[in-house]
Amino acid sequence: MTDMTGKVALITGASRGIGAATARVFAQAGASVALVSRSNEALAELAGEIGETALAIPCDISRYWEVQAAVSATVQTFGQVDVLVNNAGAIEPIVHMADADPESWGQTIDVNLKGVFHAMRAVLPVMLGQGSGSILTVSSGAAHGPVEAWSAYCASKAGAAMLTRSVDKEYAHLGIRAIGLSPGTVQTEMQKVIKESGINPVSKLEWSDHIPPEWPARALLWLCGVEADEFEGQEVSLRDEAIRRRVGLIE
Repeated sequence: MTDMTGKVALITGASRGIGAATARVFAQAGASVALVSRSNEALAELAGEIGETALAIPCDISRYWEVQAAVSATVQTFGQVDVLVNNAGAIEPIVHMADADPESWGQTIDVNLKGVFHAMRAVLPVMLGQGSGSILTVSSGAAHGPVEAWSAYCASKAGAAMLTRSVDKEYAHLGIRAIGLSPGTVQTEMQKVIKESGINPVSKLEWSDHIPPEWPARALLWLCGVEADEFEGQEVSLRDEAIRRRVGLIE
């Protein structure tokens, strides 16, 4: 396990699913964790479970000023931000484009794309001042190929993947590591929403076809180590068995 003693990670969408699992894994590895989410009650419960090395910060990542305040609170409490995990995301509206409500469609862009930019924009000055930092963004296979009725999700994830490449292009030489993680399908609430839609092949998958959220959480921790430096500016796929072995998920 990558040693995160003395490090600070800010995790968006931390109240459940991949975000909550990541918070636990990073805390177990020795990191202090700033937990960002709109779900106040679940966030407070998780922070209480982890203990004094966790800070719960209610925040809507679609609003830049809230994200900026969350970063400021993290620095004020822990003194630094070493890792940003851009995990928060929305799948709805699951709808064909001709029937999509423009406002709902735009809200997904606000979270999945603008929210990722907001977090990057807010932490970059801190990380540049430190001379180091890792920006890890949870991506998706949907960033690279269209999925029926997921136009907002696919478009926003494609944009977020380009933000990872943009950060690498602009700041890798200044010590900033930007890497994407495409986990595949994961046993989270999002998959339940997808299942209920019944629209595309992903909705037909069984629960057992999805990986547990602890797998991407452990992969995100692994990406913080020097052994993942070769992937800077790129996207790592957990569908790749070689990556699963390197992370230690399978033998």
